[in-house]
Amino acid sequence: MEISYNIPRLIISAPRGASGKTLFTLGLIRLLRERGFKVSAFKKGPDYIDAGWHSKVANNPCRNLDLFLFDEEHNLFSFYMGSKDTDLAIIEGNRGLFDGVDVEGSCSTASLSKILKTPVILVVDCSKATRSIAALVKGFVEFDKEVSIKGVILNHIARSRHENLIRLAIERYTEVPVLGVIPRLKEAVKERHLGLVTSWEQRLDFTEELVEKLRNNINLDSIIDIAKQTTSLWISPLNEQPERKFDVDIGVFYDSAFQFYYPENLDALSSLGARLIFINSLEQRSLPRVSALYLGGGFPELQGEFLADNISLRKEVKEAAESGMPIYAECGGLMYLGEEIEWNNKIYPMSGVLPIKFKVDKKPRGHGYVVAEVTTPNPYYEIGSIVKGHEFHYSYPVEIREKKGMRFAFQLERGSGLLEGVDGIIYKNVFAGYTHIHTFSVKYWAKNFLSLAERYKNKG
Repeated sequence: MEISYNIPRLIISAPRGASGKTLFTLGLIRLLRERGFKVSAFKKGPDYIDAGWHSKVANNPCRNLDLFLFDEEHNLFSFYMGSKDTDLAIIEGNRGLFDGVDVEGSCSTASLSKILKTPVILVVDCSKATRSIAALVKGFVEFDKEVSIKGVILNHIARSRHENLIRLAIERYTEVPVLGVIPRLKEAVKERHLGLVTSWEQRLDFTEELVEKLRNNINLDSIIDIAKQTTSLWISPLNEQPERKFDVDIGVFYDSAFQFYYPENLDALSSLGARLIFINSLEQRSLPRVSALYLGGGFPELQGEFLADNISLRKEVKEAAESGMPIYAECGGLMYLGEEIEWNNKIYPMSGVLPIKFKVDKKPRGHGYVVAEVTTPNPYYEIGSIVKGHEFHYSYPVEIREKKGMRFAFQLERGSGLLEGVDGIIYKNVFAGYTHIHTFSVKYWAKNFLSLAERYKNKG
């Protein structure tokens, strides 16, 4: 039976990437919390880094909403689960408002706004432009009138004359209110690759100037009023009780080197009875008593010296893999299972489970969605099934040697993978690849992983 559900909510989007929507979203969440709101945060798309910042600022786990990875029903359910105990939901879009995977804009932030029946605030980079901003805003409003653009934030405003010209033009040529401006900041969050550095690497000090600027330059009351102008959603309850529970302990690498996990993936394991034992791979010198390991993504190269120095943990991970312990590794976790990582002309030895040497490039080697067919029998994925995921990595293998029993599970229809057209190495009970998956996309993943862990535990 469907549930009628309504909560004040907003989508923060922009005409393109790098317009300032993440900074505005962080500042807005801070201001809302100052007003006494309990805020839930969401990130549209597969991004982990922005989601990490949102979690930190909102003091609530940020969930990803993604129309490519999973269907509308599960997006609505994820939104409900992430926001049901809060007062107001903020959803940050990705790229430009209408950007999707095809010319129709499938899976775009605009599509998500219509599914969630959520008004949009547009953050516009006003660098080196005045009256043209009004034309841009008018075009966005006219492009798809089913998308409810309720306001504009003007970013990178140089001085009051710059602001006034743009305000007057938008007021004359459109009916969209200007809800505020973001003057140029002296300090801001640092960036790397295609976005911000992770929330593990920088303190929140940069938000103080941002919040002060927003406090004095945006109409927060109007923004809150817009968030309240929503209608009910119909949510299908999908949290059916599992058929059985698994009595197993799963070790999860979680620290500044490995931090990219979808909350729903961890929730799925916990809901099936698994106890998650978090492991700091930089400090803990040995593995706790667990029946399986989950090594998520991250930037292990940044902590290469500490990972390499932790010789005893690397040795135990390799011994665990050789003993048949299930180990599921994505991206950064894959790199840790290799022999070494080369970065900035330095080489850091890793666990050596897999005969692979990695190098980190300055340009992306894989970035975007993945579609893979499972072509090799393995305990994690059903043979012949199609798996959707995503990849984002600057590393690549400079050497992959053969090893008895090692094979590839994925034949890629889309994506870069480990080698051209393939990803997902299977070795004993290890699965390691660049592809990140979401449990809503591969619903049997958690059960298969825990079944394998239980068999390993029962073997002693």
